[in-house]
Amino acid sequence: MKQRLIALASFAVVALASLGLYGTLEAKSGNYETARLSAFEKFTRVVNTVEKYYVDPVDIDTVIQKALDGMLSNLDAHSGYLESKQYKDMNDKMQAEFGGLGITVSMRDGALTVEAPMEGTPADRAGIESGDIILKIDEKSTIGMNIDEAVNLMRGKPGTGVKLTIVRKGAEKPLEMPIVRAIIKVQSVYAKTYNDDVLYLRVVSFDKNVAASLKREIAANKSKIKGVVLDLRNNAGGLMDQAVKTTDLFIDKGIIVSQKGRVESENQVFHASKSGSLTDAPMVVLVNGGSASASEIVSGSLQDHKRAVIVGEKTFGKGSVQVVLPLDGGDAIRLTIARYYLPSGRSIQATGIVPDVEVKRVSVKEIENEFEIKESQLKGHLEAQLDMTGGEKKKNDRKEDQSVITDAQLNADYQLKTALGILRGLIVVRN
Repeated sequence: MKQRLIALASFAVVALASLGLYGTLEAKSGNYETARLSAFEKFTRVVNTVEKYYVDPVDIDTVIQKALDGMLSNLDAHSGYLESKQYKDMNDKMQAEFGGLGITVSMRDGALTVEAPMEGTPADRAGIESGDIILKIDEKSTIGMNIDEAVNLMRGKPGTGVKLTIVRKGAEKPLEMPIVRAIIKVQSVYAKTYNDDVLYLRVVSFDKNVAASLKREIAANKSKIKGVVLDLRNNAGGLMDQAVKTTDLFIDKGIIVSQKGRVESENQVFHASKSGSLTDAPMVVLVNGGSASASEIVSGSLQDHKRAVIVGEKTFGKGSVQVVLPLDGGDAIRLTIARYYLPSGRSIQATGIVPDVEVKRVSVKEIENEFEIKESQLKGHLEAQLDMTGGEKKKNDRKEDQSVITDAQLNADYQLKTALGILRGLIVVRN
């Protein structure tokens, strides 16, 4: 009987504890709903007040639009509200053709900052550099401006001009750069060879064509290449699936990247496949401060797998995943839903990829000895190379071969020169 009473007492304690827990959960749930309702009421009061008392008449759609835009842009630098035109422009960009300057920007500490100019575009030709802070677009200050507003101002009819006022580290005063807008047709992949046995692959942005283009270039040169240089400098990113497929071309097993968010269904792990690999040749990857997002997935994953030597400068540090969620009426939300993690488990958010070999951007200038005497300066030197009709040297009409890397290009690009030197050493060690 006593044992039964003890058992009943134990049950009563458990029951009371359960009721207490249920009551606590119910209270917490109730408090949350109360807080939510209070917040929505506050929002409604503010909207009504703005609509009623603001100095200029504003309609409810405009007020709500600005509220949504402010809410999303203040979550982080990459979330935002996309009106139908902005949504269309973004889709055009991913199709590798769009109008504008050819510049990728983001917000850093509230400043509109250049992630990277795209190679061969008006911004690139004008001399815009990664890390430049855009102070004005024409005469409009970018202080307090969100990314989408800035992009809309920089885009426009091809052939029209826009003036960017930028602040550059090391410059004594702001620089004014007039740029003429153009239709931006991005060739995502450039391929060249060096000494016939090194394949140089430059990836400008990770649009939908990248992996297929790289695969084609590697397959075409596979029989003769002994090493690969993958140049991701000033590549501000793009489609994540293209970063995964690009990495898979060079490794045959293991994790490429994983992403983790609050919603369990968004958690994914991407693995390499043996069938996706095309080459195991020694490899060097070039990066700099303009390498971001998808570029950091590729370079960081190859670094973790010890598949490539990373050369250059520390990367941008964008380690978050965004999705675009279409809304009724053609608008959309761009929302950060997860962070991605490299095979070692490290996140690159705000830290970036640190190169194995750090090399700053410099050029090598060949100094000619002014006291050196040339054959042409000697009295009675041979004139066999002179044209008999005009007395002038025959011009060399040979055009520079765009498919190879020249010594002049190497002297102008010390990072690439260093990468090729390291790669040559890797090839020797392997052989």
